[in-house]
Amino acid sequence: MASSTNFTLPSNLAPNEASPEWMNKGDNAWQLTAATLVGIQSVPGLVILYGSIVKKKWAVNSAFMALYAFAAVLVCWVLWGYRMSFGDEGIKVIGKPSLAVDEAYMLKKAFLGSFPNATMMFFQFVFAAITLILIAGALLGRMNFYAWMIFVPVWLTCSYTITAYSIWSVNGWLALRGVIDYSGGYVIHLASGVAGFTAAYWVGPRHSKDRERFPPNNILLMLAGAGLLWMGWTGFNGGDPYVVSIDASLAVINTHVCTATSLLTWLLLDIIFFGKPSVIGATQGMITGLVCITPAAGVVQGWAAIIMGMLSGSIPWYTMMILHKQIWFLKQVDDTMAVFHTHGVASTLGGLLTGLFAEPKLCRLFYQVDNWEHYTGLFYGFQTGRSKAGAKQLGLQLLGVVFVIVVNVVITSIICVLISFVVPLRLSDDELAEGDNAVHGEEAYALWGDGEKFENSKLSAYGVDEGPKGQGEVQMV
Repeated sequence: MASSTNFTLPSNLAPNEASPEWMNKGDNAWQLTAATLVGIQSVPGLVILYGSIVKKKWAVNSAFMALYAFAAVLVCWVLWGYRMSFGDEGIKVIGKPSLAVDEAYMLKKAFLGSFPNATMMFFQFVFAAITLILIAGALLGRMNFYAWMIFVPVWLTCSYTITAYSIWSVNGWLALRGVIDYSGGYVIHLASGVAGFTAAYWVGPRHSKDRERFPPNNILLMLAGAGLLWMGWTGFNGGDPYVVSIDASLAVINTHVCTATSLLTWLLLDIIFFGKPSVIGATQGMITGLVCITPAAGVVQGWAAIIMGMLSGSIPWYTMMILHKQIWFLKQVDDTMAVFHTHGVASTLGGLLTGLFAEPKLCRLFYQVDNWEHYTGLFYGFQTGRSKAGAKQLGLQLLGVVFVIVVNVVITSIICVLISFVVPLRLSDDELAEGDNAVHGEEAYALWGDGEKFENSKLSAYGVDEGPKGQGEVQMV
């Protein structure tokens, strides 16, 4: 005769009003930690990187553009942005704008994962914020700060929400078709690369002297910011399964392996072609590696991450250091930190390589859906006799690229033109000549000099434009 026993959970595991049955304490703790790591990438990571990699007279303005964007995005996010990106369907490509500040909503279970909406809101906010901050990288050294104050909330509302909803929302049309964007290769990096380049076209170039010579004011601080960016990517990619899982662990190690490989590849190319191991170049390679692995982090094998690192350290290097000097249009657009190459090119590369290397079994671990087999990279399609499924996946990845590019070129252009009717997009020539003191009444350093020695350095290939009157070359990150 079977005997029944009463089992009582320990008090720290038993559900209660503050810890409902549907919430997993471990998942919630990791998700908040991952979100904080991503937030640190922006504040202070990119604040430090931007403030140190630009010319001394633009240090305050560059850092503050990042800090302002972080704050402005958060307020817009909780008031309407989050639910436009992940809420109920409004129209095909965007959710209904609605408040997300009521405790009844914030404490409900999120649309995915075993944690509340409040956690998901915070996690998704830091991704939205870093997207705007990356766009700022293309505009440093000349955009009117008042125009930037308008641009941030408008672009978040009209552009970011469309790509986030379409690709990441459970109701998004590209998500339903099967586009793989593990952690923002399309939604964040391709969008910021294209939008940044487009906005740079409309804003116009920096002062001619700044285009001719734009040395970093503190390379050591630049490395500190870059280090925060790299380590913060543990949360960037490790948090996107929305669960403490083996797939999250795989995403983290793949991220760092790809990044290290990309950095070393870029470094070797600099040594071979320029004769010096450039610190700025290595930072470039680090960023392209991080960006390239992002759409694929938890759905590819480790060997694929190494191949992706080799390609992300070489193809964006080629487009930045060789093609950029040969293509007339690229030289006309003053993309201060070369986000077109480090984010636009690298993310496109990563998205398409995802279409080649996506492993169906790893996709099952990530998506946790019954029809996981349709997430099949082309190479695995050949291997399993499902080449049509693999070709379809690669086609979907290409469709995602085209969609994000078109949305961001069109909407960013409209936003910039409309803002220009309200305030000038570009600072005046006098303000451009003076920099921080004219814009903010503040300066970063009470020191003499503006990096004069750097222009004679062997590394000046990353900081000095070629051609008469400063016509066109990529500067730095």
